[in-house]
Amino acid sequence: MKWDRGYLLVVAMKYIIAMIRPEKLDAVKRELQKVEVNRLTVSSVSGYGAQKGQLEIYRAMEFEADLLEKIKIEIAVNDEFLYPTIEAIKSGAKGSEGHIGSGKIFVLPLEDVIRIRTDESGPVAI
Repeated sequence: MKWDRGYLLVVAMKYIIAMIRPEKLDAVKRELQKVEVNRLTVSSVSGYGAQKGQLEIYRAMEFEADLLEKIKIEIAVNDEFLYPTIEAIKSGAKGSEGHIGSGKIFVLPLEDVIRIRTDESGPVAI
């Protein structure tokens, strides 16, 4: 939210967090570029969901790897880009067929964004 001349304005922005398989990152980036979403942050993370890990063998010993490597994508968008961004992530992460562990997308409200260089804030700062 932002104050302008004493009035409270509702700023329509969202913060999207997506967890995907590492091998799907390039496909997701291609799909995002198609919908003109070119700003994102990518991190390598570990976790598990429905897959509950997997059995691995290391030096002839079996052990359960319960944390799987994932990619976390974070994107701030104005509301008009919300659904195209979600569809692009789904399309790239799912591929031709979805599997357990294809990922999740979380959408959160975003109160404000400030571009440090220009001191712009709100939707124009995205």
